[in-house]
Amino acid sequence: MKDLSAIVSEALETLKSGGLILYPTDTVWGIGCDACNEEAVQKVFALKKRSGAKSLVLLASDMDMVARYIRTIPSIAIDLVEVNDAPMTIVYPGAEVASVKGGFGLAPSVVAEDGSVGIRVPRIVPGEEGNAVPAGAVFCNKLVYRLRRPLVSTSANISGEPAPGNFKEIAKEILDGVDYVVPASFEGGRFDGTSTGRASQIIKLGLRGEVEIIRK
Repeated sequence: MKDLSAIVSEALETLKSGGLILYPTDTVWGIGCDACNEEAVQKVFALKKRSGAKSLVLLASDMDMVARYIRTIPSIAIDLVEVNDAPMTIVYPGAEVASVKGGFGLAPSVVAEDGSVGIRVPRIVPGEEGNAVPAGAVFCNKLVYRLRRPLVSTSANISGEPAPGNFKEIAKEILDGVDYVVPASFEGGRFDGTSTGRASQIIKLGLRGEVEIIRK
């Protein structure tokens, strides 16, 4: 059985080569790719049979990474990230988008038509009650930190079908459609059963401090 470090390294190499990974997050099992690689993002849409008109949630290692891809971060976002003790995706206005010819920025297809993008920073500190940090959150943080750019995070299911609550519920079509599958267990631990098994809450912010709850 491989240790966590070896699994992170293998997943990283897949992402750098433009491939797709199946991996555990702080919420549910997800399909991921380099969020700055448009070709890889299109592979995600094709695998999920999902319309390209729908934007994707991204994972960042910390707020410093978020700041590199968002032109202006509403001040309330910092407070929300610091005080929240549950997985929370924030939809930010004004994403930095790469041109069709490349350059710095997110892949065009991960950004909504209004220029916003949803980003979550997996919480890697215990909650107030001392709850253990989900192994998926630790894995994501390590992986995104080494990738040095945001990671696409979309549930591991065909669009319109239920999101899998654990590894055993993931459809064969998804397992066969990615380039690397993170194992359900690793040396000294496991991913299944440590995360919430539910999608994160989603909050959309405006430049003037407007707050809209998209999903509780």
